Amino acid sequence: MTNISPAVDSTASTRAAGTADLARRSADRVVECLKAYGVKWVFGVPGAKIDPVYDALLDDGPEVIVCRHEQNAAFMAAAVGRLSGQPGVVLVTSGPGTANLATGLLTATTEGDPLVALCGAVSRADRLKRTHQTMDAVGMLSAVTKSAGEVSVADNVPEAIANAFRIATQEPRGAAAVVLPYDVLTDSTAVTMKNPHWVPRLGAAAPESVKRAAALLKDARIPVILAGARSGSDEATAALHRLLGVAGLPVVETFQAAGVISHELEEHYLGRVGLFRNQPGDILLHKADVILAIGYDFVEYEPSKWNEDHQRVIIHLDELAADLDDYYRPTVELRGDVAETIDALARQIDGLVLPAAAASVVADQRARLAQADQPTGLRDESEGVHPADLTLLMRELLPDDTTVLCDVGSHYIYMARHFRTYHPRTLLFSNGQQTLGVALPWAIAATLVRPGTPVVSVSGDGGFLYSAMELETAVRLGSTFTHVIFNDGTYDMVAFQQQGKYGRTSGVQLGDYDAVGYAESFGAHGYRVTHLDDFAGILAQAMAEPGPSIIDVHVDYRNNRDDLMADLESDVLQ
Repeated sequence: MTNISPAVDSTASTRAAGTADLARRSADRVVECLKAYGVKWVFGVPGAKIDPVYDALLDDGPEVIVCRHEQNAAFMAAAVGRLSGQPGVVLVTSGPGTANLATGLLTATTEGDPLVALCGAVSRADRLKRTHQTMDAVGMLSAVTKSAGEVSVADNVPEAIANAFRIATQEPRGAAAVVLPYDVLTDSTAVTMKNPHWVPRLGAAAPESVKRAAALLKDARIPVILAGARSGSDEATAALHRLLGVAGLPVVETFQAAGVISHELEEHYLGRVGLFRNQPGDILLHKADVILAIGYDFVEYEPSKWNEDHQRVIIHLDELAADLDDYYRPTVELRGDVAETIDALARQIDGLVLPAAAASVVADQRARLAQADQPTGLRDESEGVHPADLTLLMRELLPDDTTVLCDVGSHYIYMARHFRTYHPRTLLFSNGQQTLGVALPWAIAATLVRPGTPVVSVSGDGGFLYSAMELETAVRLGSTFTHVIFNDGTYDMVAFQQQGKYGRTSGVQLGDYDAVGYAESFGAHGYRVTHLDDFAGILAQAMAEPGPSIIDVHVDYRNNRDDLMADLESDVLQ
């Protein structure tokens, strides 16, 4: 959640501070800014062009988490941003150190994770020369961030970093990058930025728009809430709960909004949508005549998937104005602070009850959802454990306060559909870029942000090796989490889609490796599971021991095309 400071004249405060402070290296001012903005950890890999900041961090400032790859450092910083609401920070050197951030920054920007990247660069005199590690860093970073700029004067360093924090937390949230040439970092400046200046919060949407939206919901035949990523802040989720306490509206979550419906409001939950149009939530959205989209982003699930016939009246409730699309043309836009606007709407629709026909549709889809969440009963494990059964067993065994970090692959579809969670930001996906390798770095970050609570990450065998070198980082930090590998030896999410398109696969077969031995070589714990009956005991042992643990589970993905991509029957869409 973004901290909001009282209105302050930042220029005046900076000048006043500047006259009172002696000149110091701008590298020291960088650390001063990080402290002002409440940064607890800095993730990165050191190098010659950024080492003045690493040197300054020795004397004072946030804890430095040295990683094995800059991409993973960016994943960790982004996870801090998503879990806490405050920007995570990554600190890297010039050239390849900066270039290696690209995937992490792109993922954060696409998926709304606030992150500030501080990147070293060659000295200004070498900026246009063909010398070691020189590059157009701003040009590269501009393609994967909300904002990127190079500081050319030491006096501008504090304001550049302060503005990066503001940009990263302003909706849509994402990554902001500041490029810091080596000689600028070693120059001195008396300019300071010791007080945070966050972007002020908006108020509720205009009352006349709220009233109009309320009338549409009251008159609707089947009104449905589509809860998106920006409905998942603590304030927005609490407001949504208050609305559901006075209005009988069903809710479909996107993958990124997982957990916005609590135990107490379970009857409002109609599942999740985000990939392949064949879920109970898809049926409900198809049958709806009015959809209240709260904090919804196209990247989560394109509107052509749920409004393909252009028949739904859309109410757009968000801090951002709607992006118009052929399939997304809001009748009413409620633009303002999400929580305050939800509360304003709740006051207008207090007492709303679904019409009998709508309640029947909701009941039917709740029954389909409950049926889908039953174990398969298929116990032929000659080819491995059924992934749905493994997912459902994990849900049964893990306490509600577990933070679950999910990588991308076939397993993530099973997790999104079947792993129920009751608190926002306790089940994390990369559903915008669908980035491989996020789960393990995210888990390390989760152990920092939520110490003393259970943390479990999940990946396929392919995605695991994208970032598995960070097991050393986890062991060094003493991070305690359990990582479960759904292992089938292929890039199966690609494979079953290729099979559906072409009747064959290409480029998806992987070699086998000893995940248990790999884990143990870093000082982590390693386990192998080939039968579902063995999983519960091993999971309990792994979660009870200190440090990271890897559980390698052999899974059977043979039925994935039918299980995951089955088309909706035409009769249920009538």
